Amino acid sequence: MDDDGRGPGPRPDGDTGTEEDPDDDGSRPLPYEGVWRFTAPAVDASVPQARHAVRDLLFRQGVPLGDDLVQGLLLIVSELVTNAVRHAAVLSPVLGVEVAVGAGWVRVAVEDEHPYRPTALETDHGRTGGRGLLLVREIAREAGGTCDVQHTASGGKVIWASLPLDHARFR
Repeated sequence: MDDDGRGPGPRPDGDTGTEEDPDDDGSRPLPYEGVWRFTAPAVDASVPQARHAVRDLLFRQGVPLGDDLVQGLLLIVSELVTNAVRHAAVLSPVLGVEVAVGAGWVRVAVEDEHPYRPTALETDHGRTGGRGLLLVREIAREAGGTCDVQHTASGGKVIWASLPLDHARFR
């Protein structure tokens, strides 16, 4: 997996990010804020690799996530990468995975070059597949977040989910 990530690196040793600066107006980014992007081939092995890369990034950056939110995000990443591998690989041999973290939210996105814009399918108990995007939407909704599918300037699409950070365990 290629990592052409952007954003601040891990905190320096000894920096807990909790020291208050009396001159700080709150406009400086928190130590865990940033945007990171990596690419992966559109193959089955990229699914667990993307999930592990996102998990490790969130941990390394010190993003304040509860266990349930981490598990939800990792399931979203797995579903979105799986969908890109299964449905877009013919036109998109490489896919992009992006993680963006703000002061109160985290967003994961998967981009491919296939123009088809999927829709969340209604639950059909007779089908054994086709529920990935529906699952992503439910996880996002239950966490108080949102997800969407958008076309890219190059004619492909990006599917993303944004979830609020769980600050309750840090207060």
